Amino acid sequence: MYFRNVQRNVFILLLIFLLAAPFQSFADPVQIKKITLTDAIDLALSNNLDLQSERINVELAKNDVKTANRLQNPEINIFYNFGAAGRGNPQQIGATELIEIAKRGPRKKLAQANLYKKDLDVKLREFELEMDVRETYVDLVGLKTVLGCLYDQKKLLNDFLALSQKRHNAGEVQETDVIQTQISINQLETQINSARTAVQAARNDFNKALNVKQDNPQVVYDAFEDELPGETVFIALKTPDFNLKMPPFEKIADRALEKRLDIKLAKQEIEVAKKNLVVVSRQRVPDIELMGGYGYQPHGHSDTGEFRAGAYAGANLNNIPLLYSFKPEIKNAQLQVVQAQTNYESAKNKAIKEMNSAYEQFLSSRTNLLFYKQKLIKDSEKLINISKKNYLEGKTDLTSLVVMEQSYKEIVVGYIQALTDYYTDWIDFLRTVNSEDFDLFDESL
Repeated sequence: MYFRNVQRNVFILLLIFLLAAPFQSFADPVQIKKITLTDAIDLALSNNLDLQSERINVELAKNDVKTANRLQNPEINIFYNFGAAGRGNPQQIGATELIEIAKRGPRKKLAQANLYKKDLDVKLREFELEMDVRETYVDLVGLKTVLGCLYDQKKLLNDFLALSQKRHNAGEVQETDVIQTQISINQLETQINSARTAVQAARNDFNKALNVKQDNPQVVYDAFEDELPGETVFIALKTPDFNLKMPPFEKIADRALEKRLDIKLAKQEIEVAKKNLVVVSRQRVPDIELMGGYGYQPHGHSDTGEFRAGAYAGANLNNIPLLYSFKPEIKNAQLQVVQAQTNYESAKNKAIKEMNSAYEQFLSSRTNLLFYKQKLIKDSEKLINISKKNYLEGKTDLTSLVVMEQSYKEIVVGYIQALTDYYTDWIDFLRTVNSEDFDLFDESL
């Protein structure tokens, strides 16, 4: 009985393996494709799906201009009288054409104003997309750099573990040194796992920002610069010179405001509203309907028994604003002008506050980064080297070395985060300025 149960269990396990194997063989592995920041921006500007959809709006607006400038199509009219009604009355074949008075020009100008607005929409979307790609790229590089530092930290702790084990075997230190180092490695492993998860999330955000259509959905784009040492990971992003004193916001506010595309959009909304008011007001102007054609009387219908031929012409005045003068539509169009002007002033007020806040945040991040570069990093590197030397010479215990090493790790990670914050805060400021190459020190702009 026991042997039969073993056979049955083996058979079930074999069956499960055979059933699962085909599904595993069809699972395509994720393909990581590393690209530089410049390539990432070019890829997004060329292939981003949302941007492609936005650009279609421009083509639609171009067609709207042609539609607004159209002439009315003519009508073909035929009047034929039958029986006794046809005697003495002509038969007519002609055409009728509606002539719009003072409407086609304003309608075309309104469409052209909307076209310019769509162009601004696309430029703003392109700029925002570029900033999204930059920010997610920098975040990804920063988190990958942190993960790399944690791996370096693990390697260092493993060296400490080997060293403490060697000294314990030689009877120089207690076994607690070995245990303490192992505990530190295990604690670090949890931080590494969290850092891996953060990198994966940042990579997903980066690919979400790119939002490009792919033939192979298993291809995942990744940052290239994480393989470079130190601050060169951010070399593709220009930032203000560290050696120059940052100007106060008041000196750059006007120049920054002039570059904002959303302010230009708000101003263009006023133009659109004004041109729409003209179009609506022109509805009060009557249109002229012209008609004309060929008229004739057959032999049997004329009074003289002869075939008579001739022509006819006529005119109508359409849409005379006597019973309805379009007052509600005109009033709404006037209110839309006031609303657009109010929105424009509101946009400027908000823009000043947004730019000021972003600039102050950037200055704060710059201060923190300079402190790390000039003070913390140099001092901590010196201190960790001294602590390691003292431990090797038996002048200090492992606890002090591990504490100093953990402190050094926190400072290095903090420096990377400060560097990331510095670049992302500069990107945030560029967002508020709506310019990727804003120069804080060029007063001629």
